[in-house]
Amino acid sequence: MDVSLTTWVLTVAVLCALIAVDFFIGRKPHEVSMREAGIWTVVWIVLAGFFCVFLYVAGGAEPAGEFAAGYITEKSLSVDNLFVFVLIMAKFAVPTIYQQRVLMIGVLIALVMRAVFIALGAALISAFSWVFFIFGAFLIWTAWKLVREARAEDQGHEEEAYEENRLLKMVERRFPSTPDYRGTKLFVVENGKRLITPMLIVMLAIGSTDLLFALDSIPAIYGLTDDPYIVFTANAFALMGLRQLYFLIGGLLKRLVHLSYGLSIILGFIGVKLVLHAFHEAGVHVPEISTPMSLAVICGVLIVTTITSLRASRKQAREAEVSRD
Repeated sequence: MDVSLTTWVLTVAVLCALIAVDFFIGRKPHEVSMREAGIWTVVWIVLAGFFCVFLYVAGGAEPAGEFAAGYITEKSLSVDNLFVFVLIMAKFAVPTIYQQRVLMIGVLIALVMRAVFIALGAALISAFSWVFFIFGAFLIWTAWKLVREARAEDQGHEEEAYEENRLLKMVERRFPSTPDYRGTKLFVVENGKRLITPMLIVMLAIGSTDLLFALDSIPAIYGLTDDPYIVFTANAFALMGLRQLYFLIGGLLKRLVHLSYGLSIILGFIGVKLVLHAFHEAGVHVPEISTPMSLAVICGVLIVTTITSLRASRKQAREAEVSRD
């Protein structure tokens, strides 16, 4: 899709305005109700739908289909990322009224990081077609890693799903901090001494986790489209509303017991698609997977995964009730 500089500027301006609106909504610390979370989740999904229609009118079915496939994939990966966010919030005992501020900053960090990775990915792809082999292999390895992590969680090792990285350990070890939260402040001065607050440590945890998530998500969407404009907008719309989605499906996350397996299938599928595309770019005649087929596989896997997850959760609940009786 041929996108002019004016379109890029207008798109970024509109996205910045939407981010400002989202920030304005959550500027005052408060507990997010299910009604508020539900309304804004629908709003962000509808806006993504309108943008998909815009792409269809402006560029036809192909860019619209690529955006839809990319948006659904990135949104699904974002839902899986919420599992880790829940663990981070619990580990650092973030008060409910401050969780939306942490998530908002986390989303902003994720947008910046993904914009950088998208630019790097576009530069690499334009210069070296063999980079598709690396992206494909990385996604297949990530898919296998997701299966291993899901199996570990099934065996009751959920607490191992999040472990502080070296950056956080260094910050906690070298910089004195307050024992409790001081509102949304990152630094305070007490007795003439400058201290960091747990809020800063939590935001570092979210930000460093966002970096790891970007390493998975950017190759995944480049497996569906090599158009930087669609890659960027699909990521942006997928991240918008993530804060509200966190509060909306917080309880449902524990019931999506098969989500990691479904995402592993999707990432493995996209990895194979990238490898086939790399062979095609190298002049080897191999079948390529079309965008409609990719969209059908992604949606099909997510639907099946959701159904089997809810059935498994209900079965576990019934077994738990029987054991209590």
